[in-house]
Amino acid sequence: MKSLLLLIPALLLTGCLETVPVKRTFPDVPLEIAKACPELQEAAKETKELSKLLDVVVVNYSTYYECRVKVDAWLQWHKEQKEIFDSVK
Repeated sequence: MKSLLLLIPALLLTGCLETVPVKRTFPDVPLEIAKACPELQEAAKETKELSKLLDVVVVNYSTYYECRVKVDAWLQWHKEQKEIFDSVK
């Protein structure tokens, strides 16, 4: 009876040793996130008023920096998450 009690855990542990390793991969960037920044506006060629040109410049700067901040923040987050993922074995 005692040998049977020792045999059952030995068989269960032997089954655990035969596990197949799972290949882990970090997911790629989703296509929804990897879209390009919007196009910048162009001032009309016949515009001679400096205030209208300045309006276009202000909109372009804000569009550029908003997109840059979003992309830089996301890239930094993705890099940190990938490092964490790779460090866990």
